[in-house]
Amino acid sequence: AGTGPGTVGADLFARGATGPSDTADVARLRGLFAERAADAGLLDVAYRVLPSPVGDLLVATTTVGLVRVGFAHDPDRVDDLLAELARAVSPKVIEARRRLDPVARQFDDWFAGRRRRFDLALDLRLVSGFRRRVVAALPTIPWGTTATYAQVATRVGSPRAVRAVGTACARNPLPVVVPCHRVVRSDGTLGGYAGGPEAKRILLALEHVRDDDRSPPPR
Repeated sequence: AGTGPGTVGADLFARGATGPSDTADVARLRGLFAERAADAGLLDVAYRVLPSPVGDLLVATTTVGLVRVGFAHDPDRVDDLLAELARAVSPKVIEARRRLDPVARQFDDWFAGRRRRFDLALDLRLVSGFRRRVVAALPTIPWGTTATYAQVATRVGSPRAVRAVGTACARNPLPVVVPCHRVVRSDGTLGGYAGGPEAKRILLALEHVRDDDRSPPPR
């Protein structure tokens, strides 16, 4: 069976199809399509792509809350993220910009320094077990500060699981909102990040975290 209305396949076709040349008309038609799909029960995951200081971000929501934030530096990456959502959540994935307006405003405010925390319902279905414990602990790291992978491991009750904490941070489905960028190595160096080291550096700089703030304490 092929993909039906409201599926990723249909949405990818809509994004690539020729149509009205006027951008406003295209946006209006997509908005109408999303609204009608929702009314017909064909929309389980709404998404849009937001520009940001760390590159384009794909944000997606369900009826529960924000389910995915992904670094979307190119169209292939967007397609990969949509396919991931189709497999893990539902094939009924549709670009619905208006539905993501409240999310977009909070991202704009956060990057502009007008807010220090997100006030969004979260859908954590993409994480479970130990990874979920780590993701739940990350928001306890205050804005403008960092914690080491070892410290996070201790916080979640598994002080030896430093490497597993690193993996959980790397696979965090909600970067920026769930601040895995605030977790650094014990020697003060950045460590890995799904968006790349430069993105992590930018996010910490936005929170006014300097390199010397991340230096290990004197022995």
